[in-house]
Amino acid sequence: MSTTDAPPIDEAMIAILRGVMDPELGDNIVDLGMVRNAYREGTTGHVTVALTTAGCPLRATIKRDCESRVGGLPGIERVRLHWDELNAAEKARVMERARQSARDRATPTQVPANARVLAVASGKGGVGKSSVTVNLAAALATRGFVVGVMDADIWGFSIPRMLGMEGRLEARPPAEGEERGKIVPDSQPVGNGLLKVVSTGLLVETEETALMWRGLMLAKAVEQFLHDVDWGELDYLLIDMPPGTGDVQMALARLLPQAEMLVVTTPALSAQKVAVRVADMARRSHMPIVGVVENMGAFVSPDGQRWAFFGEGGGERLAGDLGVPLLDSIPLEPAVSAGGDSGEPVTGKAGGGAAAEVFERITERLVTEICPPVDMGTCTARMDGPIPITLSPRR
Repeated sequence: MSTTDAPPIDEAMIAILRGVMDPELGDNIVDLGMVRNAYREGTTGHVTVALTTAGCPLRATIKRDCESRVGGLPGIERVRLHWDELNAAEKARVMERARQSARDRATPTQVPANARVLAVASGKGGVGKSSVTVNLAAALATRGFVVGVMDADIWGFSIPRMLGMEGRLEARPPAEGEERGKIVPDSQPVGNGLLKVVSTGLLVETEETALMWRGLMLAKAVEQFLHDVDWGELDYLLIDMPPGTGDVQMALARLLPQAEMLVVTTPALSAQKVAVRVADMARRSHMPIVGVVENMGAFVSPDGQRWAFFGEGGGERLAGDLGVPLLDSIPLEPAVSAGGDSGEPVTGKAGGGAAAEVFERITERLVTEICPPVDMGTCTARMDGPIPITLSPRR
């Protein structure tokens, strides 16, 4: 019997299928909209399930659970599973529901609910991700925002040096109802705003001290940065992510379901291809990608000559692959590196140069278009949900 000729949906089967969970999405297949049909044909129960992808590794688990539950209903002696695949719009709805479910289940952190959280990520090291983080943070603070910067690159911490911070993190006395005092971020005024910084670089004795921690300890450190730090008021929280797609990335996606991702790449094709992996991680974690920033773009000499040392087009290609905007291309400029070494970001400084102007343009897009602060947005500003990511075929 074809699906179009199938009897009406059997409500008893639908009810029992609500107990079949998609372990990756954290919700049942009925409420996720994955059950296309469920009906009886004599003593046979037919169930059509649409997967997020035809090759879903959880297919066998879902099949086993469906057969077990439906097969236990009175009058059902045999269960037949039929498979389908969700279309792009359905996948977007499923991701939004899964994200909402993760948000509802997440243990509350010390990050204010109204703070916009941006995870600055890259597929590989050496693309200037930390430089982008500190300059955007400084540009946001210059505009009068209270900006938190969390250095989640636990092994490769560099944020304190790049922002010129040399203090040490300390805990305040416990407040009423607390078992122990919360850690107070290191802070400094920038322009009309304030930067609040947490990093393992503010815990070790010297910047040269090696942290020889295993993966689980890294994830635990990130969890402490979110649960045991008194962040206080925040407009934005920028997270300098470690390169790649390991324990820290997965922990942050779980602990901060409201986070959005900004992907940093270079013009080189190889960097663009590696950055796609970070986007794939974001898709699997139901984290929206707000845009791509291309770093280390063409160097323009004082006489106007243009030198594309790292190639061209990587940022544009990556943004096209992900279906998100390319926010801008930051030119290769010695002042950016020098500012990181001296602890003085180029943004917010008079005569900061071409790179500073690009950082300012990116910041303007962030606060007015891409992810405005909550008190400036409208109730419907984010109702469109996460941007669905479609990865182009491997080339």
